[in-house]
Amino acid sequence: MKLARKFALVLFMGMCSVLAVEAYVMFRREVTLIEKDMKRDHHVMGRTLALAVAKIWRLASEDVALATVKEASQAGSHLSIRWTWLDAAADSPYRPLLTREELSPIERGLDVVSIQQKKGEIGHLYTYIPVPVDSRRPSALELAESLQDEEDYAQAAVIKILMDTGAEAAVYGLLAIILGVWFVGRPTHKLIERARRVGAGDLASRLHLRQRDEFSELAQEINSMCDRLEEANDKVLSETAARIQTIEQLRHADRLATVGKLASGIAHELGTPLNVIWARAKMIVASQAPGTEASTNARIIAEQSEQMTKIIRQLLDFARPRSPAKTQIDLWQVVRQILGLLRRMAETRGVRFFISGDGAPRRVEVDSDQVQQVLSNLIVNGIQAMPKGGQLSVSIQSERVRPPPDHGGPEGDYLCLSIQDQGTGISDESKRHLFEPFFTTKGVGEGTGLGLSVSRGIVREHGGWIGVDSQVGKGSCFSIYLPLEVKCDARSNPDHR
Repeated sequence: MKLARKFALVLFMGMCSVLAVEAYVMFRREVTLIEKDMKRDHHVMGRTLALAVAKIWRLASEDVALATVKEASQAGSHLSIRWTWLDAAADSPYRPLLTREELSPIERGLDVVSIQQKKGEIGHLYTYIPVPVDSRRPSALELAESLQDEEDYAQAAVIKILMDTGAEAAVYGLLAIILGVWFVGRPTHKLIERARRVGAGDLASRLHLRQRDEFSELAQEINSMCDRLEEANDKVLSETAARIQTIEQLRHADRLATVGKLASGIAHELGTPLNVIWARAKMIVASQAPGTEASTNARIIAEQSEQMTKIIRQLLDFARPRSPAKTQIDLWQVVRQILGLLRRMAETRGVRFFISGDGAPRRVEVDSDQVQQVLSNLIVNGIQAMPKGGQLSVSIQSERVRPPPDHGGPEGDYLCLSIQDQGTGISDESKRHLFEPFFTTKGVGEGTGLGLSVSRGIVREHGGWIGVDSQVGKGSCFSIYLPLEVKCDARSNPDHR
């Protein structure tokens, strides 16, 4: 209701201002009318008395005329009348209150009106009416009246005006509050509640305002917006589901491609146990082994069969698609598993694995299968980048770094898993397209161009990024940064001091 209160307050203040101006104008008009009435009364009475005094002065005598003026002054309780000579001495009872210069219009037959007021006292209205009785000495009747009545009337008028203005302001203010709450506050409150429901995800409910104004139009637009948002939300959900499905398919395709690269190594791993099984089984079938040797041969066959089953199970587990499931794992354990799986491939290409570090547990919360896929991609790429053989180093260390601009975020603690090879390196032009889908620098049949793109997507979903440092002819280093959400125990991690 804040808008309604503001609306009512502004309207109330505006009405008060208008009423105050109207009251002031009315008060000034009343005061002006009173002064005009007093001046008009002074003029009429003064002119009438001046004619009578002048006539008595000519027909009778000066004393009779002055006595007439005195009697006229005593007849009115609120009005004082006095005879004045403009050239009277300072101590003369006939000296006027105003100076000779202020009364100069009297010599031209004009009235002089003046209001005299001392600080803290009631003012008086003075009117001087010329009386031509002696051409050598200018004279005038002085009419003086107190402004007490005017002051009393003004005070009464002010009280009445204030009461009327207050009553009108109260009525108008109450009306403004009622109208503000009904036409502004109520629909605004409904619009706010609707906006909150939309923010909370409620797009189905509708807002209907009966009033026909901008608020009702806004409500209709909000309803239309909710309809469009609901359609867009359904579309986004559908596209997101399709995108997730496509990403999973790409990841699975990349897994299958990696499985294909492992085929030669796996064939050798399975070939040796198969030869042992074949030879031992042949000895048993040919009855070339005594009873005890037959038992030994059977045990060896079982062990080699179990080894083959284990290798095949690992390969199937690696190739089989799974839903993401984050758990706390030791990153070193995952590295050792992948290195063991790829060791045969590395040996056939003359590549040696080297682990840098003390091997202390480095625990992070990730999806183990997805991290295995990332490591497999990067290690296989490192192996293929060294056709003449070399050393592939893997290291893990804690770092406090600021993410790159394309990733964003504040500085924080991360686990950095680095894979460095001694291969041919990557050119600057290729590095700009390195993570684009289906971009590859490998020969035909060696790569699909999905490995790095899928790997970057997986690492980003875990809140990290992949850094690349490569020079042509000197090798490449791929660094995987993962948020360090779980700190290592100080007893098992010598770096944590």
